[in-house]
Amino acid sequence: MQGLPFEYAVRNMTRNPVRLLLSAGGGGLVVLLVMAAGGFVTGMQQSLRTSGSPNNVMLIGAGSEESVERSEIAMRTTGIAASGIRGVERIAGVDAVSPEIHFAIPVLLDGDAEEDTINMIFRGVTPAAFLVHREARLTAGRLPANGSDEIAVGALAARGLGWERAEDALGARLTVDDRPFTIVGLLEADGGVIEGEIWMPLSDLLIVAKRDTLSCVVIRLDSENMTSANGFAATRIDLELVALRESDYYASLAAFFTPIRLMVIVTAILVATGGVIGGLNTTYAAFASRVREIGTLQTLGYTRPAIVRSLVLESVLTASIGGLVAAAIGMLVLDQATIRFSMGIFGLSIGPGVLVLSLLAGLLLGVFGALVPAIRCLRLPVPEALRAA
Repeated sequence: MQGLPFEYAVRNMTRNPVRLLLSAGGGGLVVLLVMAAGGFVTGMQQSLRTSGSPNNVMLIGAGSEESVERSEIAMRTTGIAASGIRGVERIAGVDAVSPEIHFAIPVLLDGDAEEDTINMIFRGVTPAAFLVHREARLTAGRLPANGSDEIAVGALAARGLGWERAEDALGARLTVDDRPFTIVGLLEADGGVIEGEIWMPLSDLLIVAKRDTLSCVVIRLDSENMTSANGFAATRIDLELVALRESDYYASLAAFFTPIRLMVIVTAILVATGGVIGGLNTTYAAFASRVREIGTLQTLGYTRPAIVRSLVLESVLTASIGGLVAAAIGMLVLDQATIRFSMGIFGLSIGPGVLVLSLLAGLLLGVFGALVPAIRCLRLPVPEALRAA
């Protein structure tokens, strides 16, 4: 005898709306969880991977190689490095040398209560920063002027501060160190860490941070050869410098955050496993109440493999409904949702790979959630199944 018709699985799936809702909801939660974990890992990797250029050299304080925020170097380093390192790229007669301060400061949105402060990463820069950080670009507004209490925010930073559209942040005010600063520009950087930062004129941030030292000097070379930069850092012992390739610095940060990504993945696997076990219990309870029906199908001549296929198809259809609804919700809610971490803000990235992986997790839940209970129910002899209550 041929297998059970497709309509049989559909009819049984809709026979109990409450069971359908619970089963679809369980599958949807697993899909959402996998999407969140995958988006977190992918978003962090993309943020750090797209940051930094192999042609850029960072001169930072010795002993601060793992965090530029802890670095302090002398202000005179900028001019000395520009003249002491060979191969510095020149654009329109200007050396591509950017003195910078990286500093974490609590900020407060205009009108918010004081307990609502948010820590943000500020970068004090000069116009030369755009000669070095080629991925950074001003997409709206203008650059902040020196001494005018003005700032430019990254697109992710604006969303992390509460604006649904980054452009809406223009003209708003942030309280920094008890002083109101006006947002006059919007920055984008292909998803890099700059998008999670707030840029301020270097001279203004020196005053706000109450310091007279730089965090780093970023130099763009006309090639990837760092011999001259390494030699400069090694010979100028008085400056106490270390030369790092900018791309290597962000690669080391990505390696530093690997345990966090692994923890997110392991947590997602554990919770998804719990969802599978819960699905097994729900499906077994549902199939256990249909033992007589399964025995009747065998009496009518349907083979056990045909019955298993029908039950698995029913479960997969249910999981697919929940998975598709969850995927739609995840794309609307989770994609580009902002997450704060020590280097600023990055956005969850729900790409095609993460979406496919999430839907496959939901389908696997449907398959294994039905396969094991179905086989267990079919172990009963036909006469005993027909006598089941």
